[in-house]
Amino acid sequence: MNRSSIIALGIFAAMLAYFLSFGADSTRKLQAGFYSLISPFLRTGSGLQKQITSVRTGLQTLEEVERDNASLKVENRSLKATNQALRDVEHEVNRLRRALEYKERSIFRLVPAEIVARDSSTWWRTVTINRGKNDHIESDMPVVTDEGVVGKTTTVGDNITIVLLLSDENCRVAASVEGTREQGIVQGERVTGSVTPLLDLNFLSKQANIETGRKAYTSGMGGVFPSGLLIGTVQSFRVRELDGQARIAPAVDLSHLEDVFVVTGRK
Repeated sequence: MNRSSIIALGIFAAMLAYFLSFGADSTRKLQAGFYSLISPFLRTGSGLQKQITSVRTGLQTLEEVERDNASLKVENRSLKATNQALRDVEHEVNRLRRALEYKERSIFRLVPAEIVARDSSTWWRTVTINRGKNDHIESDMPVVTDEGVVGKTTTVGDNITIVLLLSDENCRVAASVEGTREQGIVQGERVTGSVTPLLDLNFLSKQANIETGRKAYTSGMGGVFPSGLLIGTVQSFRVRELDGQARIAPAVDLSHLEDVFVVTGRK
């Protein structure tokens, strides 16, 4: 053992003997002083531990919020889909109710039919319905909805029939304008990019000066359409070289037909 080790051992032994010579009161005082010396460090360590625990708790809460948010998003999408489905059902119920009420109050015998095919082009606009000869359908019968005139039957099979729409130039309807003595012929446009274009009401008098918003109805002339069926609403009027012409917006949206009625006669 070298000299430095011997000296250090002697100092430690002297200090140990010194502390052992203290009484109980002196020992407690010494302990109290020692704890007072290191207590700031203990408090700092305890606060740091609390902060770490708080951060961990906050992170757990954030994860829970994110999970809840994802769950709410899924639930919200489900509720939106359900709400849309309910609106669709409500729309269908209201549409069928209106059709049934129209059939009951109509003065005509009406055969209900569904649109099963659609042929729309520049020169020819038709739809096909699921009724035919077996349902007492014949050519040149009016086709309507509760909103107004749709067109007329053309080619008739046993169980299907082709309907020529008002928007076709070959479908001509004798018409009169409400509140006036004016009469003319409604005809579809020859060239248009729309399934439901404006209609032309031709052969009116030059002095007609028909106001916008007036209704055009079938006049009963021609033997196909009975009088009093709504065709549409006047959008404009102009004077041509030989006659007056009104532009008519169809009462029925021909681009979204689902169900129609074929008029087979009067009740």
